[in-house]
Amino acid sequence: MTNALDDVDAAFTKQTGIKVVTSYDASSTLMKQIEGGAPVDAFVSADLKWMDYGVEKKVINESTRFNLLGTVLVLIAGKDSKIDHVDVEPGFDLAKLANDGRIATGDVQEVPVGLYAKAALEKLGVWSTVESKMAMTVNVRAALASGHRGHQLREVLALVALRKPPSEVMRSKGPTWGV
Repeated sequence: MTNALDDVDAAFTKQTGIKVVTSYDASSTLMKQIEGGAPVDAFVSADLKWMDYGVEKKVINESTRFNLLGTVLVLIAGKDSKIDHVDVEPGFDLAKLANDGRIATGDVQEVPVGLYAKAALEKLGVWSTVESKMAMTVNVRAALASGHRGHQLREVLALVALRKPPSEVMRSKGPTWGV
């Protein structure tokens, strides 16, 4: 989301001459600051539960709330990966793809991408086979970095949420598959 918001900020400033000051942090941290009285003109979050919390606490005007960006959850292999094709479908063998490596994503208890990844893998019926292989990260950038570092002796995969089609973001960095 950082890249998308930076692009919007730059375009807005160029068009209006008004400088935008953006604070990036976990949605929970930002919402608690807002609840505590921090000045804010807009709150953008990938975590719907914190948006709901803000509405409940009356620090977000529900009539102004809307979905700004969509998300595509993708599986990414390191650029040196030997994996060339994956059919992401119910029951696919993600554990075998990871081999003795790890699957990086956001923390499945707190980080939006981790929540999305776990929900998708549960829906596909593979969560129980890969849960022990999950490497939880603090955000999507850390998961993405894990996937791109590739592997020395093992496969490293990343489940990340992207705001742009994978072909635009991942060109020449390694194979990707929609989840």
